[in-house]
Amino acid sequence: MSVVQNIENKLAGAFKDLPPLPESSKEALAKFWPWLALIGGLVQLLAAVTLWRLTNYVDRLSDYANEISRYYTGVAAGPTSFDKTVIYLGVTLLLVDAVILLMAYPHLKKRAKQGWDLLFLGALINAVYSVIQIFTYQRGIGDFIFGLLGSAVGFYLLFQVREKFGGKKVEPVAPHKT
Repeated sequence: MSVVQNIENKLAGAFKDLPPLPESSKEALAKFWPWLALIGGLVQLLAAVTLWRLTNYVDRLSDYANEISRYYTGVAAGPTSFDKTVIYLGVTLLLVDAVILLMAYPHLKKRAKQGWDLLFLGALINAVYSVIQIFTYQRGIGDFIFGLLGSAVGFYLLFQVREKFGGKKVEPVAPHKT
């Protein structure tokens, strides 16, 4: 977990100079974040299970199409094993993130730092998922850029409310007087 702590400290430094949210907005976000985590976790869990089933179905269909293609043309059609691996990795990350969000809910309700830490870990997983999207067939750089922008907004909001969950407040750096 020290790797995650190091990343948290580095990102805290990167976000400390950004304009702060008003205190009322921070409080409202801290109040609703447990429910957002619960709903988001349930929706992601449903999406992960649905995508897993769909991916398995399409995988079997693709194998059948490949057999027919190889028989008539000698060439396989459809996604490669690399494509399939990337897709299954993406679905797995979605499932892991859903579980993390559901685990965060009770801690966020108590405003415990552990809940914030789990949200932070989930945000890191989403950033990794954005990188994986580069390698997904017909996704590429656009999804990567939008995924990273979404992650940046998520990290900004997380660091804005960190103090509400028992964490350190991110203080902006005062300009040097010369």
